[in-house]
Amino acid sequence: MRHGKKFNHLGRKTAHRKAMLANMACSLIEHKRINTTVAKAKALRQFVEPLITKSKNDTTHNRRVIFSYLKSKYAVTELFKEVSVKVADRPGGYVRIIKLGNRQGDNAPMAMVELVDYNEIYNPNGKKKKKSTRRGKSKKTTETVDSKAEVTAEKAEDKDNN
Repeated sequence: MRHGKKFNHLGRKTAHRKAMLANMACSLIEHKRINTTVAKAKALRQFVEPLITKSKNDTTHNRRVIFSYLKSKYAVTELFKEVSVKVADRPGGYVRIIKLGNRQGDNAPMAMVELVDYNEIYNPNGKKKKKSTRRGKSKKTTETVDSKAEVTAEKAEDKDNN
């Protein structure tokens, strides 16, 4: 029975699970996207999103609390310097999970976990393609048509005068 089972234990003891999630969170912060199984991805999302929320307020206490979870100085500085600045206006949902299919060896469902603001393809506020408008070209063509009409009218007047 699953009475009182609030989170996925992932078939590991507590220390192993915490170390694995900390390593995965450090990799996610450093590389901005990682591939893993769907179950680990969902557990990682629960683990890392409160840390990103806490990183929005850059205080010594918050740095120490996050370091107690991550155990990596580089990941903590990356989180506070770059990631927290990018997600400052986002109210939550910093991590996206995209399912990739099944792993070839054991048929485990795989997923890609990524930080939402670092993907230019899915990010609507990111870099946008430059739209090609036809209005500018149509104005030029009408101007050229008008100028051609004027030229032909001038030629016709010259012929009439001669």
